[in-house]
Amino acid sequence: MKRPKIVLAFSGGLDTTFCALWLQHELGADVVTATVDTGGFTKTELASIAASSEALGAVKHCALDGRDGIFERFIVPLIQGNILRGRVYPLSVAAERVLQAELVAALALELKADGVCHGSTGAGNDQIRFDGVFQVLAPKLKVHTPIRDLGWSRAQEAQYLAEHGVKVPPKTESYSVNAGLWGTTVGGGETHDPWLEVPDAAYPEVGGSEDLAPKDLVIGFEKGAPVSLDGEKLKGAALVQAVGELGRSYGVGRGVHMGDTILGIKGRIGFEASGSLILIAAHSELEKLVLTRWQAFWKNHIADFYGQMLHEGLFFDPVMRDIEALISSSQQTVTGSARVRLRPGRYDVTGVKSPYSLMTPGAAYGESSRLWTGAEAAGFAKLHAMPMTLARQARLNAEAL
Repeated sequence: MKRPKIVLAFSGGLDTTFCALWLQHELGADVVTATVDTGGFTKTELASIAASSEALGAVKHCALDGRDGIFERFIVPLIQGNILRGRVYPLSVAAERVLQAELVAALALELKADGVCHGSTGAGNDQIRFDGVFQVLAPKLKVHTPIRDLGWSRAQEAQYLAEHGVKVPPKTESYSVNAGLWGTTVGGGETHDPWLEVPDAAYPEVGGSEDLAPKDLVIGFEKGAPVSLDGEKLKGAALVQAVGELGRSYGVGRGVHMGDTILGIKGRIGFEASGSLILIAAHSELEKLVLTRWQAFWKNHIADFYGQMLHEGLFFDPVMRDIEALISSSQQTVTGSARVRLRPGRYDVTGVKSPYSLMTPGAAYGESSRLWTGAEAAGFAKLHAMPMTLARQARLNAEAL
C-alpha cells in the first residue's frame, strides 16, 4: 500500500516535532518537513532544525526563505498603515502564518503530496489562518491537524515524544515562542491569567543597561517604506533586523496584548517587537507632517480594518488588494526622515523632515501667520462655532416656552 506523502509546516518546536513523529507512527506517512524563515532563525538554528527533521525520520526537509516576502507583502503595508492590534501589538504572527501557509501549500503542490499538516491547537488563531490559506490555494489536499484533533496538552505531547525517545527542553513544555522578523510572541504559562505578569524568563533576552548613553537613529522613508538607517541604504529585511537589534539593546519593545481572537474568546500574549514598534512610530510621525487631515483619517481608519482582516486570516479576500491600493496611494508623499532617540527602556521620535512638509514657514502655530489676518481669524472662529451656538439657542428657546 502506498504511503501518503504529507508536507508538514515545521518549526522544530514541541508541537511540530510531535506532528512529525505522530504522522509517521499513526498514519504511516512519509513526512516532508518545510521550515519557512520569516526572519526568526539564525543559520545555526536552521541547521539544528534540519538535523532535528532528519533525526525524526522525515524523508525530506526544505528550508524556504520568506524574509523578502514578509517585508514586501506584509510589513510594508503594516508600517504604512501604522497598524497595531489593540494599539500595542504589531501583528507579527498573523502575517507570518499566512506566508508560511502559502509557501507550504506551494511546496506540497510541487511535490504532488497527498496532504499538508500544521501543528496548531483547536483553541488558537493559527488553525484558522493555516486552514484558510490551504483551502484557498490547495483545496484538494487533505489538511492534517493532530494537535487540534487529539486535544492534548503540551505535557502530553512531551510525554508521547519521550516514549518514542525524543526529549524536549522543559521551557518548551510551558511556553510557545514564535520568533520572526516583525516580532517575537510568547504564549502559554502566565499569559492564560490576565492578572499574572509574564516573567522575564519567558522572553528572549534583551539589553537595557541603565549605563547606556542615549543614541539617535535616523530612519529614511520613501513612499512610506523604510529604506535607510543613519544614511545607509539597506534592504527591507536587513533594515528591520538592524533597528530591532538596536532597540533590544536598549531594552525596549516588550509588551502584553490582550484582545479578541478569531473564535470569539479573549486571548493574551506577551511580545517583544522593538524594531516594528520603532519603525511604526517613526513612520506615523513623518506621515503627520505630509498628509492632510482627511488623508490621515481615512487611511488610518481603513488600515485598522486591514489589520483586523489580516489578524483573522482573510489576507486573500479581494478587498485586501483594494485597501492596499488606497494605502499605497496615500503614501506618495511620505518621503523623508525621522529621528528616533533610544534611551534605556524607552524611545522617542524627536524630529521629522520631508520635502513634502505641510508645515509652511508662513504660519507658526500659536504665534503669528502671514497667511491670514487677525480679522479673518476672528471671522472664522465665529463661523466655526455657529452650529453649536444655534443648537444651544434653539434648546434654550424651546425650554422657555
